[in-house]
Amino acid sequence: MPGSQYQLTRPRLSHSLYSLTESSDGSHEEQGGDGSTLLTPLQKLTVAMCKDEKTIKELIIGRRVGFYKVRGEIGYGTFSRVKLAFHALTRDKVALKILDRTRLDAQAQRLLSREISSMELLQHPNVIRLYEVVETPSRLFLVLEYAGGGDLHNRICNEGKLSDNASKITFAQILSAVKYMHNMNIIHRDLKAENVLFTTNGCVKVADFGFSTRVSGRSVALDTFCGSPPYAAPELFRDECYLGPPVDVWAMGVLLFFMVTGTMPFRAETMGKLRRCIIEANYTIPPWVPGPCQRLIRGILKPAPSERYAVDQMLGCDWLLPVEFPWTLVPFEPPSPLQSLLESERVTLEEEKVEEEVRSSLEELGFTVEHLQNNQLTESRSPVTGVYRILLHRAQRRWGCDSLPVVRGMVRDPKREGLRAYRGLRHTSKFCVLS
Repeated sequence: MPGSQYQLTRPRLSHSLYSLTESSDGSHEEQGGDGSTLLTPLQKLTVAMCKDEKTIKELIIGRRVGFYKVRGEIGYGTFSRVKLAFHALTRDKVALKILDRTRLDAQAQRLLSREISSMELLQHPNVIRLYEVVETPSRLFLVLEYAGGGDLHNRICNEGKLSDNASKITFAQILSAVKYMHNMNIIHRDLKAENVLFTTNGCVKVADFGFSTRVSGRSVALDTFCGSPPYAAPELFRDECYLGPPVDVWAMGVLLFFMVTGTMPFRAETMGKLRRCIIEANYTIPPWVPGPCQRLIRGILKPAPSERYAVDQMLGCDWLLPVEFPWTLVPFEPPSPLQSLLESERVTLEEEKVEEEVRSSLEELGFTVEHLQNNQLTESRSPVTGVYRILLHRAQRRWGCDSLPVVRGMVRDPKREGLRAYRGLRHTSKFCVLS
């Protein structure tokens, strides 16, 4: 409850800064009715990792990584493999992105550092979450939220183009994620259908921040060619400095075209021809695409970055007007984990319920006040942080965090609510003046 400290029934234990085991005086252990020692799930796991031959063998051969039981491979990238894993305490599924540290050159290490830094800052319903980073001498493991519904590229390749309503719901979630990222001054730079994932209930998750970068302001010029050529903006092919937000916006236009038509807007046999098509914005929208969607695509896929629609223009367009989100488009900054768990503060009823659920789950697993105080829950290279973030996300999902937007059949006054705002933004919003 607000105003109260996180209280546990078991006696307090002594811990080193990042230790998950207790001091060795033996006085802290609870006794069962028959005099036997009752260990918490956390204590059982840490003992097994130190003494159980089977668990130790699994750690050695890679069947376990930290607190995670590793299963089969679910994907791969240029520098990484992705495997399904389970948290040994919470039983939650996670995606384990595995990188071979011996194969990472200086540039790859910089990209990895940016990826971790970007994901540390992002907490949004439509962005894949980073739970924990586990390091070994030869490998580095990113423990990520698991989205079990496949990716947008495979879905369209296997099932064909999305319906108009499905396109609206999917694109609106991508747009919500990008708006949030840009408000945090993070540019993705690799938006493509393969990096748009779905949960089993259809919620969109933007993933793979390997090419992302954080800028001091949206007017900061960048000069690195990033991403997949079919999604690359014209300014990238001109070998000139570019602004980050319009590059992400262009990629969203390509994504939207792909969703509603099942084909890519720019196709060519060679890279040179593809480059020319993109620079000239040479594409054709099929006539059966709804008019409001056609106007949105044309507004996004403009060769000049300064003429390209801004994110807020896209949010106010006719085509997305019927879409209603179950959450705010730009969530408030999350409070410090220690503040929310250990200190007195005013919170909403929903936040209070989430905190209560996380506190209860942590206590049941055997985590104490000392664990939380010694691990500030902001350092991703801590197993305590990993457990906390998994439990927090689980509780948030129960309270609707991953709920889908809905498309209403009717809009009360589309002329007043949509066109006026849309046209006003069209004439006043320019990327070149954003900061």
